Amino acid sequence: MTPGTADSPIDTTRPHPARVYDYLLGGKDNYPVDQELGEQLPPLAKVVAAQNRAFMHRAVGWAARTGIDQFLDIGTGIPTRPNLHQIVQEVDPAARVVYTDNDPIVLRHAEALLISTPEGATDYLDADVREPEKILDHARTLLDFDRPVALSLIALMHFLPDEDDPYGITRTLLGALPVGSCLILSHYTSEFIPADQDRTDTYRSSISLRPRTRPEVERFFDGLDLVDPGLVMASLWHKDTPPPPDSGSIDSFYAGVARVPR
Repeated sequence: MTPGTADSPIDTTRPHPARVYDYLLGGKDNYPVDQELGEQLPPLAKVVAAQNRAFMHRAVGWAARTGIDQFLDIGTGIPTRPNLHQIVQEVDPAARVVYTDNDPIVLRHAEALLISTPEGATDYLDADVREPEKILDHARTLLDFDRPVALSLIALMHFLPDEDDPYGITRTLLGALPVGSCLILSHYTSEFIPADQDRTDTYRSSISLRPRTRPEVERFFDGLDLVDPGLVMASLWHKDTPPPPDSGSIDSFYAGVARVPR
């Protein structure tokens, strides 16, 4: 499938979370304004960005190994190999993935997200997470909602303030998914960042950010069955693989995976 053309211009005068994240991961798809903000963050920021990305790899790989072969990834970000579809299609070449983001720069790189195995399929939708019904309608054109789907919300919901009702959005998305589906979510917290390294206010001065506490992040999993090890720091989450090498190091992302129960 071929993505559409980005109609919105890329604003290079203000930092953007996807581009700052790309910079922290060592990517090249960012601008001086993003690099400037990234450099204002402590060295810890690059570590936790890598930890969060590694959590995604472990979690979606585990979901694929449990038999889930359909994935809806919202807040995709700038493609960084290996992408989600590359992880899951290595497990199941027939896996199908729908990516969603609303950033023009992501749209311009979407071809990299659409290189599927011959047996599987990928698609990209230019949409905002605050349009859950639009996302679901499009996802149904590729995914079979009568079978389990993994919903991936990686490092996304902390960009939504409370007034946008992030919990209601998540419930709407999950409400469309059948029994056996799962939610894979990571969320920024400032609870464990040493005071001398906390640059939350620096980030907030340029990008909207709503850190949440553990109880607040747990609310995203209400009504679901958390799988072991439960809601933990991203660097600690693992299932059928050895503990990650940075396990136990300082972190600033809560992460968890949960099933839609019967």
